[in-house]
Amino acid sequence: MASSHGPKKSLGQHWLKDPEILADIAEAAELTGDDVVLEIGPGLGTLTSRLLARANSVTAVEFDADLARKLPGQFPGKKLTVVNQDILQFDLNQLPKNYKVVANVPYYITSKIVEKLMTAENKPSIAVLLVQKEVAERIAAEAGNMSVLSVSVQIFAEAELDIEVPRQFFTPPPKVDSQVVVLRTRNNPLITPEDQRDFFRIVKAGFSAKRKKLRSSLSGGLGIDKG
Repeated sequence: MASSHGPKKSLGQHWLKDPEILADIAEAAELTGDDVVLEIGPGLGTLTSRLLARANSVTAVEFDADLARKLPGQFPGKKLTVVNQDILQFDLNQLPKNYKVVANVPYYITSKIVEKLMTAENKPSIAVLLVQKEVAERIAAEAGNMSVLSVSVQIFAEAELDIEVPRQFFTPPPKVDSQVVVLRTRNNPLITPEDQRDFFRIVKAGFSAKRKKLRSSLSGGLGIDKG
């Protein structure tokens, strides 16, 4: 039985089984019977079952080979494709346009997953991500509290905080609380593709040293005279 599979600390696995929270996460994706969903890290399939009940089909990318092998047998007759692969190596172009992402994201690769989704040629129309609460707040930060992460995401998507999930709802409990962040991809990025490289150079330079004055930080990052 898949439920007997113990979470692997090395993979950042924490099982979420609360039915109300799982239903809230699935609902946040605004799924219809026409939607194709990419689920990242389906684990035991507790969220997968909710997604299959609402969407047309689910592609579940699971890095853990044991879980990937067991998952299809839990949903016979359902439109479920299980891929045993690192999500960072998965080709998003094989999915149809306007697919949706739902994921209980391992904390240790959150930033890399967000970057992959937001910079992909084939971006999801919406991504519902359960992440570390602090990271969710950083992603959805408003002007005055923004970081490189929030700027980098919000160039491509509108970010909105959703439900909080206290650590005790996971098995085993992580050391921090989690929160759902919903990313709705913009039809047109706030910065045009041809200007993005220079824009992100400036952004990264501006945030590179919090204790330095902005002018000094920009000068160092861009290689210009402070004069």
